[in-house]
Amino acid sequence: MPPVRRDYDVRSVERAEVLRYLGYAGQPVTPELDARIDEVVASCLATCRPCGATRVFDVAGHGERDGAPVIELAGTALSLEGRSIAEHLDGAVAVGVLAVTAGMGVEAELRRLSLTDRLAQVIFDAAGTAAVERAADAAEADVVAEAAARGLHCGTRFSPGYGDLPLSTQPVLLGALDAGRLLGITLSPALLMSPTKSVTAVVGLFERPRPGVRTSCAGCPCRDFCVLLRAGSTCRG
Repeated sequence: MPPVRRDYDVRSVERAEVLRYLGYAGQPVTPELDARIDEVVASCLATCRPCGATRVFDVAGHGERDGAPVIELAGTALSLEGRSIAEHLDGAVAVGVLAVTAGMGVEAELRRLSLTDRLAQVIFDAAGTAAVERAADAAEADVVAEAAARGLHCGTRFSPGYGDLPLSTQPVLLGALDAGRLLGITLSPALLMSPTKSVTAVVGLFERPRPGVRTSCAGCPCRDFCVLLRAGSTCRG
């Protein structure tokens, strides 16, 4: 099936995640800064328009290119090259591909704040990163639901640029999702995405559950977006 755009309802982000992106390491936080963080995070969530697209491709085969393993996917020009991704997807029978973005509104507000309020810009940037990661959780939940419908189990997501999965994967990955038209994501000559608060990733689908992955709904990052849980089921059967 061709990819379709999905809008994701990201209403909150973990404060600890925002602080982590701010480089927080236990330093004292004044009440004034504490309140400012809450204010800017709320503004970011109001500005975000998270959306994404996903597709699942069967693994067609395994090969080698310039001495590195390559995973070929059926029905697409996308292939996944590198030892890191080969290890991450070892045993996968299919691969979910996703792209998400927080939208151009976040980009525009970051530019405005860079000229008017540098502290707010830094906080807003951290909140935007946390928000797009939550959107990626939502897109991953769509892949988890598709896997369950096939009687399969998902691993965790892995993005171009991690390990030795090259950033040169990005153009074909985005093309496989029609992400330029559906999501407005474009690439710079250096293969960096615009809007900058965008994420791409792949997720392996396996015949057996992966050790330590989604052992309970309570700790699952996809929980808030899980269609299986809302239907009274789980990805573990």
